[in-house]
Amino acid sequence: MSHIALNIHDAQSFLSQKPESLQDRVNQLHKVIHEKTGKGSDYLGWLTLPVDYDQAEYARILKSAERIRQSSQVLVVIGIGGSYLGAKAGLEFLNDPFKKDALEIVFAGHQMSGHYLSNLLDYLKDKDFSVNVISKSGTTTEPAIAFRVLKKALEEKYGKEQAKSRIYATTDKKRGALYTVSKENGYEMFVIPDDVGGRFSVLTAVGLLPLKAAGIDTDQILKGAQDALKRFSNPDLKENESYLYAVVRYLLYTSGKKIEMLVGYEPNLLYLNEWWKQLFGESEGKDHKGLFVASAGFSTDLHSLGQYIQEGERHLFETVISVKHSQKDVFIPEEDQDLDELNYLKGKPLSYVNEQALKGTMMAHQDGLVPNMLLSIPQFDAYTFGYLVYFFEKACALSAYLIDVNPFNQPGVEAYKKNMFALLGKKGYENILK
Repeated sequence: MSHIALNIHDAQSFLSQKPESLQDRVNQLHKVIHEKTGKGSDYLGWLTLPVDYDQAEYARILKSAERIRQSSQVLVVIGIGGSYLGAKAGLEFLNDPFKKDALEIVFAGHQMSGHYLSNLLDYLKDKDFSVNVISKSGTTTEPAIAFRVLKKALEEKYGKEQAKSRIYATTDKKRGALYTVSKENGYEMFVIPDDVGGRFSVLTAVGLLPLKAAGIDTDQILKGAQDALKRFSNPDLKENESYLYAVVRYLLYTSGKKIEMLVGYEPNLLYLNEWWKQLFGESEGKDHKGLFVASAGFSTDLHSLGQYIQEGERHLFETVISVKHSQKDVFIPEEDQDLDELNYLKGKPLSYVNEQALKGTMMAHQDGLVPNMLLSIPQFDAYTFGYLVYFFEKACALSAYLIDVNPFNQPGVEAYKKNMFALLGKKGYENILK
């Protein structure tokens, strides 16, 4: 199968030194990653996950996914951050947006909107549904509230005993509130490994159960990740596109670029962007360091953000994802009068026009002093999704170590929670507001 390719030509003139000048440092950090001697090394389980996953649990994932498909019209996936973004990214990357599958996947617990949850409950009233609740602790506020509400809805619809067979819990192996309630009630349980953080958990049950339930070939997702693992085990920047990407973004950052935009020209990429933002933002944004990560969908956003990118402050660069092969396409018809002046494109596929828009935009942004990297992927398939997930995970680990931060913790995420708990009157937080 063809791999992804990284072209850094349009970024090189903006770099203070050549990427290969950092090869010795990359070799050293590669050793730190693989020997697990760096900051946060207890959370490097994702590194070999594609080849040493729990095969017995994977077999249960396949059976449970089939059971969900047989019994339900809707699967509600409850989770926030890494507990939903990976699955959502995969669904958007791989699914036809207009095709109604036998099973619909919807999400809850990724915000605290009463409006949204109320609408969801109304929608589920005349649907057979199951719930996959994903939380390591079971006490994260957003998913915990959603689970309370949806568990009650299940029990009211099916009765307490039958409701239990429609709840699938993905949680800690041994402890936590969700683990305890799942054990007590006999829910089907899957494990979030102790050494895999949420934003690196797509290739665990966190992502694989919803994706398999949606009818996606998870064997191929794992195969793509396995091949990426093999390819990126060599630290040589001439061979390792994942590390090259990390090094170029580091050099652009140290030369004064403070924002990276991930840009795609296909709507299927929009939630991959969202997952990527969490992966890099939460991994690198510490100690007052790190690139601010943003994203855009072109050509749509060229009609809104395009002006700023072309002529605004010169503090950003773009990583552009290009899809080489369009599996589906539309050909532009001829019109007799040609009032819209499009006949010069007659017979051309829309993918060709999109490709020229990409090339033309990269040229314009290069002229406007915006560095660009081009990441080419073969097509939208499960193998490519798995490969791409591992590509970004490996790059993220090196990238964070290059700026000397722990890639695997998120201490800043707790700050808003303490204030929120105090304002809500949670016991133990009475003194925070003082």
